[in-house]
Amino acid sequence: MKLVFMGTPDFSVPTLEKLIESKHEIALVVTQPDRPKGRSGKPAFSPVKECAIAHNIKVSQPERIRGNEEFINELREINPDAIIVIAFGQILPKEVIEMPKYGCINIHASILPKYRGAAPIQWAVIDGLKETGVTIMAMDEGLDTGDILEVGKLELDKEETGGSLFDKLSFMGGPLLLETLDKFEAGTIERVKQNDEESTYAKKLSKQTGEIDFNMSAVEIERLVRGLNPWPSAYTHMNGKMLKIWKSEVVESIDDINGFVKKEGFNNEPSEVAGKTKNALYVKCKDNYLAIYELQLEGKKRMDTTSFLLGYNLEDIPNKLS
Repeated sequence: MKLVFMGTPDFSVPTLEKLIESKHEIALVVTQPDRPKGRSGKPAFSPVKECAIAHNIKVSQPERIRGNEEFINELREINPDAIIVIAFGQILPKEVIEMPKYGCINIHASILPKYRGAAPIQWAVIDGLKETGVTIMAMDEGLDTGDILEVGKLELDKEETGGSLFDKLSFMGGPLLLETLDKFEAGTIERVKQNDEESTYAKKLSKQTGEIDFNMSAVEIERLVRGLNPWPSAYTHMNGKMLKIWKSEVVESIDDINGFVKKEGFNNEPSEVAGKTKNALYVKCKDNYLAIYELQLEGKKRMDTTSFLLGYNLEDIPNKLS
């Protein structure tokens, strides 16, 4: 097939690489315009653009597709059999969706109709799902509402983070897409309508998403820590400074912890620092405790709690984190 590929971030790259290795022709790669990055503020290529250039594939970077007749005419001249879309970052107009012979095919990182929307990977961890996956979908004008073409499933690890799940799912899309394209060519593709009544929405993440409320259960907070690792991260505050929490564990009781030192004045209320061991700091939640093993105080490097406690006596740590 002659294909146009639309994608932007790291998540899109493994699928693009699989297509490059395949029998299919990639006539054009479309990605977001170069954006300022880092302290220098210099425009940087998207990961997809870097991959395309490395393989001498033509790249287009329209600021907007909707209403962009010059770009839409470029697509018409290419006359692709299919347009592949994965984490592109723009909504496609109807005339583009309906242009290719086999339509626009989207790779979405959830088992649709569950977790439509912008952040299905992180919310799968935050919500404690046992299973998620990748859906190959025929795009329509709705938000992740098109017919399901293929589904790949994956069981989440007990210590799964947003980052580790991101990596696993990014490598699932390519092989599943190639199977889908083969079925299109053979005329054996099957379409399954989504049941909107079963749909859920994975809302966009912001830095505020990571602010910890210790009135939540320890289980919910521990999942939040994993789901928002590496971005935007879960955090609280200590002495007015942001304290990011990178690794934690749920502890039901502090009574029998070997080497536990209880903090003076602890009243067993949410957000209170209960005490410490050599390698962990313990904070009371709505129920149970959160043992913090890896953290990062504002202005400092990420470190394990053992290293952190070398610089802080228990009495130096405030009674409450907030």
